[in-house]
Amino acid sequence: MKAICILLFIAFILPSCQEQTKDVQVFDEKPQEDLSKLPLKEYAKRHVESSLSILGTEKYSLEIIKGNLDGDGKEDAIISVNRKQFAMDEAMRSENPAKPAEMAFMGNYNYIFYYDGGLKLITPPIAIPSSALVPLHIELMEISTSTYQDILIDYRIRNSSFKDIFTVSNHTPRKIFEWKTFDGLGTEKTEAYTFEYTAGKYGPEKDILLYESTLEKLPVNADKNTYQPKITKTSKLAFHFFYLPQEQKYGMLKN
Repeated sequence: MKAICILLFIAFILPSCQEQTKDVQVFDEKPQEDLSKLPLKEYAKRHVESSLSILGTEKYSLEIIKGNLDGDGKEDAIISVNRKQFAMDEAMRSENPAKPAEMAFMGNYNYIFYYDGGLKLITPPIAIPSSALVPLHIELMEISTSTYQDILIDYRIRNSSFKDIFTVSNHTPRKIFEWKTFDGLGTEKTEAYTFEYTAGKYGPEKDILLYESTLEKLPVNADKNTYQPKITKTSKLAFHFFYLPQEQKYGMLKN
């Protein structure tokens, strides 16, 4: 029965994961050890290190955020991984170490994994291309349905920040929305938005409202690539997004 579940899990997750990242690794159809019987923390650690080929000497961060992510009544989880040390070590081995540092160590150094509480299995890694200097910030919220939670991921790209929203479909996270939270930190030209989620006008999925906001000025000596500025909402609605069932993602409502 376990072998059947694993094969079904592979069949469901691979097409979606391949759309998100090229660094997908396939489940071993004949695992030497059933790690799913371990406590989730230990299972996640061993699965992550195997999937990303993390050596025992590497320092990395791993966070587990638990929630109801697919509505089957079993507790699921998102596993967030940050490989800051690996990014810096990789830069030092490059021909021009200063360049990655200048670019805030951008690349595939932040990942998420989805733990399916019903199947007791963890997906291959889904890379979130972003700055290795700042770990992913993850929240769970009911957006696409009221029966389970979706995954909100904030990540940094140099002096800007973006938000992605994923929903779990066919046992794997699928991106349904992305937009910037702020841009231009530390420059004269800045841009910022406050996100609000309201009852959907055209379906059960919540609408996403973005209000123009002001961005805190970068303090003296603060790093524009890592500082988390305060965002102050204004009353001006900038964008209104609603869910498009036929496209399985959000689109912008035209005025």
